[in-house]
Amino acid sequence: PAQIKRLYDYIGEADMSSLTDVQKKAFFINAYNLIVIYQVSTYYPLKSPMDASGFFDGVKHKVAGEMMTLNALEIKKLLIPYKDARIHFALACAAKSCPELASFAYDPSTLDNQLTVRTRKSINDPLWLRVDQEKKELAISKIFQWYQKDFEAEGGSVMAFINKYRRTKIPAGFHTTYYEYDWQLNE
Repeated sequence: PAQIKRLYDYIGEADMSSLTDVQKKAFFINAYNLIVIYQVSTYYPLKSPMDASGFFDGVKHKVAGEMMTLNALEIKKLLIPYKDARIHFALACAAKSCPELASFAYDPSTLDNQLTVRTRKSINDPLWLRVDQEKKELAISKIFQWYQKDFEAEGGSVMAFINKYRRTKIPAGFHTTYYEYDWQLNE
């Protein structure tokens, strides 16, 4: 907890004035993930991040001198300025249905590759993207519904985005559903 708190404090005081766009993008992804870890450790024990009032949209954190919620950080500092749908697979919300938290920090020099690898990891995970070949059904995360415009902007459609990163493409004619998001705290 002491190391997490030091990093959390560093995020709050960081000077972004001389950073490039890719450095800012990596910083904000790392900041988001660290704030989630910080909040889980602060509120622990909890069964879900949703058990902590305002976890995503109420509690404000100091990020590079500016007070903001996790939702504001995600939308205003990452999704709107960068318009990169792969960001959804780099942000870990501490829930079981969320993409897995990476075991590394995002680095500006390798960020593009890291985002692609994380996107492929989620989209090819049979627990995260559930394909039933016999029934020709595809059950996908509600992330694709909540942020549909992001995926369509990058891929033309949600399915085109998915197939861009799938090892085994989903054929046309599959029925797509959204599975219920599991907000239980992940490991």
